[in-house]
Amino acid sequence: MTTPTHITKSASFGVTNAVFIGRSIRHSLRNIDALIMAIMLPVMLMFLFTYVFGGALDSSGQYVNYVVPGIILLCAGFGSSSTASDVATDMTNGIIDRFRTMPIRSMSVITGHVVASLARNMLATGIVIGVALLIGFRPSAGAVGWILAIGIIALFILTFTWLFAAIGLVASSPSAASGYGFILLFLPYLSSAFVPTDTMPAWLRGVADNQPITPVIEAIRGLLMGAPDQQNIWLAVGWCALILLVAMLWSVLTFRRRAGRR
Repeated sequence: MTTPTHITKSASFGVTNAVFIGRSIRHSLRNIDALIMAIMLPVMLMFLFTYVFGGALDSSGQYVNYVVPGIILLCAGFGSSSTASDVATDMTNGIIDRFRTMPIRSMSVITGHVVASLARNMLATGIVIGVALLIGFRPSAGAVGWILAIGIIALFILTFTWLFAAIGLVASSPSAASGYGFILLFLPYLSSAFVPTDTMPAWLRGVADNQPITPVIEAIRGLLMGAPDQQNIWLAVGWCALILLVAMLWSVLTFRRRAGRR
């Protein structure tokens, strides 16, 4: 008598990623508080700098046009930072071990978090831009300028989401991941987000001019205000591409070390 042989077929790469992306999006929809905070905090900062500090920083009343690109990146940073704690939760609650017993690529759980974060933060960025338009933001970009600016914003979100995912993979707990990730959220304050770098002390200006956030902000600012700077655009893309490559390699290697190769 021949014993029937059951062959377990692995799910395809596309199906596996679609399932995990759907899982992460559902988690995002259930965590409305985090989404609201990711939108409200940048909006409140925009109100603060526009209405409280704006008159002192720019008496012409046009400070809102200067500050909005920085606020957009703050929104992206705050929204992406939750990926670190989400990934750390999955790595510490035992669910990865369950996934490893299934005929799927368990690394897709990280991809799911990243893609869901990109979708969530692009939505939040759109809302922040809408609020900025209501309070006086007047960009002069044409269609090409908007497309390029949105492309750089999406690349920035993708880059920092992968970086936060890597932080979540190396952190020992979700709270530790949040703490480590919070350090990155200070970078926009040490850039040209709120004031021109030439108003800073010489030693601080050197830091602000040569860190990755400044060219990203200047590229978005130039594109939205109809004065694109090709050097800043290429620097922004280059910095994001380099950080994205490092973050993805870091994530893959760390995941294989902690969860096993599958």
